[in-house]
Amino acid sequence: MSTFPGFGTNAVHVGQEPEQWEMNQVVPLISLSTTYKQDAPGQPKAHDYSRAGNPTRDVLQANLAALEDAKYCFTFGSGLASSSAIVNKLKTGDHVICSDDVYGGTQRFLRKVSIPHHGLEASFVDLTKQGEIEKAFKPNTKMVWFESPSNPLLKVVDIQAVVAAARKANPDIIVVVDNTFMSPYFQRPLSLGADVVVHSITKYINGHSDVVMGCVMTDREDIKDHLFFQQLAVGAVPSPFDCFLVNRGIKTLHLRMKAHYENALAVAQYLEKNERVEKVLYPALPSHPQHEVHRKQTKGMSGMMSFYLKGGLEESQRFFKAVKIESVEVFTLAESLGGYESLAELPSVMTHASVPEEDRAKLGITDNLIRYDYSPLELKIRTI
Repeated sequence: MSTFPGFGTNAVHVGQEPEQWEMNQVVPLISLSTTYKQDAPGQPKAHDYSRAGNPTRDVLQANLAALEDAKYCFTFGSGLASSSAIVNKLKTGDHVICSDDVYGGTQRFLRKVSIPHHGLEASFVDLTKQGEIEKAFKPNTKMVWFESPSNPLLKVVDIQAVVAAARKANPDIIVVVDNTFMSPYFQRPLSLGADVVVHSITKYINGHSDVVMGCVMTDREDIKDHLFFQQLAVGAVPSPFDCFLVNRGIKTLHLRMKAHYENALAVAQYLEKNERVEKVLYPALPSHPQHEVHRKQTKGMSGMMSFYLKGGLEESQRFFKAVKIESVEVFTLAESLGGYESLAELPSVMTHASVPEEDRAKLGITDNLIRYDYSPLELKIRTI
């Protein structure tokens, strides 16, 4: 398994320089102060108020930017706060093209907030189909938003192809990739031409299921200025203590992602041969419809997968009661992903319940679709 050179070294060292602190502390400080003494009116040393800037947040943002190979990173109080911050760059009447099976919270934000209250337009499109992409552009299209792989169907979008289509339609269109499912360890969308990368830090980057946070990364100066203003004027910033926890969790990201991948691939291969499973959705499997695209633009795969059981809601409910490894219940029925525990959920009634029922049916988010995130723990499979 090859990955981006120096990833682990950057995770440990970038932004952590002891020389930035008065006493050369090796572990970055938790700066809880809300305000800062100024030497003269209007002359702060660095920050004037912690909504606009905080030393602990600075450390984390520098580290995250290095991992994504981005110039700039801005953190926010949740993944959706990060999404809101970048969508706020749009104006009334602007049009967004969004992949059709994104995270339910993203769909809910666009359908229930951006469209009715802010006057945006949105088209939900299968971006794995080149023809559908090209037909979706309008004169007022200003942003393309997608995940790759997607949530929960693990569809892989060709990032370079979407960027090329957007540039052809209008060079000013902002291409946003939600990279949460991959983490920067396995995929770097900015290097593939995207303008913006969004992460729910809550998931793999933090990796311990104890922080809610998000971030936005970019190389563009205009977007950098916009995101700083969003932190300052809207104020959905994370706490210094949460920044400290994430900065600590990042130190093992490269180790955790390797284990997530190894475990998930083994389980996916097992499930593919199981007579009670209808179909497995895991991009690292050769059977995945976008497997070659996945290989082209990534360095591996995370612990995320989905699969269809044979049956319906009743079979799914029985399945959740039965999953065990060595007689220990190690899969927790819960939303979220990316922590040290293995989580399983039923998207149709959990993470994607807010998606209109007819859209779920059309997409294939049915009552027999199980979404799993496999932990980095030791793996031993026992047939149930």
